[in-house]
Amino acid sequence: MSGGVNDYKDTYLSGNIDMDIALFKSIFSRDAVLRTREVLIGENVRCCLVFMDGMVNSAQLGETVVEALLETVLPQDTAIDCDYIAKNVLFANEVSETKALPDMLRAILYGDTLLIKNGSQSALTINTKGWRARGIKEPDSERVLQGPREGFDEAAMFNLAMIRRKLLTPDLCIEMMRIGRRSDTLVFVCYLGSLADKDMLKELKQRLKKIDIDGILDSNYIAENIRDSKYSLFKTMGSTERPDIVASRLLEGRIAVVVDGTPVVLTIPYLFSENFQSDEDYYINFTLASLARVLRWLCFFITVSVPGVFVALITHHFELLPTHFALTVARLRAGVPIASVVECIALVLAFEILKEAGLRMPQNLGHALSVVGGLVVGQAAVEAGIISAPILIAVAFSAIAGLMVPRLTGAVFYWRLFIVISCALLGIYGYLAAVSLFAIRVFDIKSFGVDYTETVRNPNFQTLKDTFIRAPWQFMKTRPAFNKNKTRKGG
Repeated sequence: MSGGVNDYKDTYLSGNIDMDIALFKSIFSRDAVLRTREVLIGENVRCCLVFMDGMVNSAQLGETVVEALLETVLPQDTAIDCDYIAKNVLFANEVSETKALPDMLRAILYGDTLLIKNGSQSALTINTKGWRARGIKEPDSERVLQGPREGFDEAAMFNLAMIRRKLLTPDLCIEMMRIGRRSDTLVFVCYLGSLADKDMLKELKQRLKKIDIDGILDSNYIAENIRDSKYSLFKTMGSTERPDIVASRLLEGRIAVVVDGTPVVLTIPYLFSENFQSDEDYYINFTLASLARVLRWLCFFITVSVPGVFVALITHHFELLPTHFALTVARLRAGVPIASVVECIALVLAFEILKEAGLRMPQNLGHALSVVGGLVVGQAAVEAGIISAPILIAVAFSAIAGLMVPRLTGAVFYWRLFIVISCALLGIYGYLAAVSLFAIRVFDIKSFGVDYTETVRNPNFQTLKDTFIRAPWQFMKTRPAFNKNKTRKGG
């Protein structure tokens, strides 16, 4: 047995309420929070409520279900079945009848209340969900100075409502599926019916259906299973915790995947240029947004290139340095016991360790880490002659520039190391070879059939208007090139 609710697809209620109660108790025999509440409607209609303590809204359960059942006066000579109870007795706003035991188990596990009646092989699922949610607040990793301040929660239904509130149109389509043999996690595919590419949507559904795993606890479980170029350092699926970003992606013809239990929503396709876009680029003046966008592109090339180029110059091409600068570097490197490439790699790793430690450690220890890291890696190491000041400055400048492109953190680290090693072996020629390999790799990636570099592959104003700069809204007349429905703005 897989341990999932589908193991009971061939099991049905008997119609004997005592046997049916025993069935549910046997299924959840090791679950201490299962509750059963027997209720008598009228004088002789036995019913039982089955629910999970802590998952239901107790006040709602008492007022709309228990109280309604106990106070019902049944008319004489009337057949009392589940349909009658649903339409004439219960006050709940959502009641459905089912005969499938897996659906009953899903309802109980998701916070609904199950009503079973003596003599009936069907049951009623009553919406009484009442589990607590974290609440709406701005995501810590996607803060903006100007723009909406709301972020997704772990409850998928709340997240879908936030998306719906941004897009008040019947064109918004939301399809549901369940993934995970044991977790049976709800996954929702969202798109605008008139804009989303049908072939892309079909491909996404096929990939989702192929996922066979015990449980889905976060959207990254899905991302790693369905993404293109599974071993690439670059993201081929977007991720965000902001409903306004998801809404803007849907308006461009993209598709979103909402996973219950996580605030991170996936979007496809994902293009390389999106790594350099900020959430608030569209909430501030286009001149400021364009300046920030150019700086991000520049900082990306700085963070992956500066350490390697510096190693190449002081190792293979010392004669290319200005005379005074070369003399200064030679004087500061005098007495350093390790090679430049080893020195550079050690510093890159040290900065990466400091960055990770700063992210994982308790917030109240952050100042201590910055003081110790600055003293040990900086001043003390240089004064002791273990490392040289020029290489420290180059790596530190590279690390600071890397903070401008947080969505490329992993790729930046590995490519920076690769370029350093290439430059140490072949000098500037190694740098050119590494950059060429980088370009070949990036241009070879696809995201759900869309070229990863779609915006620069066939350059023109409309494809570049939101790539290296953010053009004014009056020029944003078309959607991205992968969308067949191009026009999005009149005039």
